[in-house]
Amino acid sequence: MTGSPAYYRLAVLGDPVEHSRSPQLHETMLEIAGLAGEYHRIRADDDVLRTAVDELRQGRWDGLNVTMPLKEAAARMADSLSPAAVKSGSVNTLVRSDSVIEGDSTDSLAFRDLLRSGRFADSTSVLILGAGGSAAAALASMEDASNVYVAARRTPPAEELTTRLGGEVVSWGTGVAGALVINTTPVGMSGEELPLGIVEVASGVIDLPYGPIMTPAVYTAERLSLPYCDGHEFLLRQAIASFRLWTGIETDYETVVAALRNT
Repeated sequence: MTGSPAYYRLAVLGDPVEHSRSPQLHETMLEIAGLAGEYHRIRADDDVLRTAVDELRQGRWDGLNVTMPLKEAAARMADSLSPAAVKSGSVNTLVRSDSVIEGDSTDSLAFRDLLRSGRFADSTSVLILGAGGSAAAALASMEDASNVYVAARRTPPAEELTTRLGGEVVSWGTGVAGALVINTTPVGMSGEELPLGIVEVASGVIDLPYGPIMTPAVYTAERLSLPYCDGHEFLLRQAIASFRLWTGIETDYETVVAALRNT
C-alpha cells in the first residue's frame, strides 16, 4: 500500500458476514500498532463487491477482506494477483497501491505457515473438505500435491479443483487414515458434525468454521489428543497477514491473542 493514512478504513465483504470476528481482530491490531481506524462488516453480492473495489481504488477504503462466496469474484475484479492468488484463483484480501488493486490470498499464507510449523508433522496425507476458494487456497499452499485428497458434497467442483492444482477426488464422507483433515466447508459453524469416520481416523485437524462454542470436529480432535487449529486461530493468522499487507506492520500472534483476552 502506498502511503500511511492517518485513519484506516477497512472492511470485510461476504454473505453471511454478520458473524465475522474480523472487526474485533483488526481494531485490536490497529490499537496495538498505535493506529487510528475502523473496520466494517458489509453484506455483499458481486455488485456490492464491485462498488467497494471501485471505492478502494478511489481511496475511500484503505483495505478490504473478502469472504464466502466472493473470493473468486474478487480475483476477477483485482487489477493484479499475488503468486498465491494466481495459483489458488481465490482472493480474500484486496490492497491498493496508488490506484492499482492487488488481490492476495492470506488464507494460502496461513495454511503454508501452519503446514511448515511442525504441528502436523505426523500426517502422512491431507484430506481437504470442500472445493471453494478456501479449499483452493489450502491446495495452493502445498509444495507437493501427492497424497492429497479432496472431498466435496458436489463432485464436479472437486474434480475441477484437482485438475487445476493436483490431488485426488474421493467421495464425501470418506475417511483417510493418518490424514491431516482441512475442513473448509461451513459444516460445524452451527454445531453440525462431519461424517463419522473423518476426524476419528485423522492425524490432525484444521477446522475453518468457528462460532461461540467449539465445533464438533475440534471437540473430537481434542478428545483424541490430535493436534488442531480451530477457526478462531486460523482467522487471526490470516488477519495478521492482511494487516501486514495494508499497513506494513508485522503483528505478533501471541501479542494479539493476549490483547483479545483483555477486551
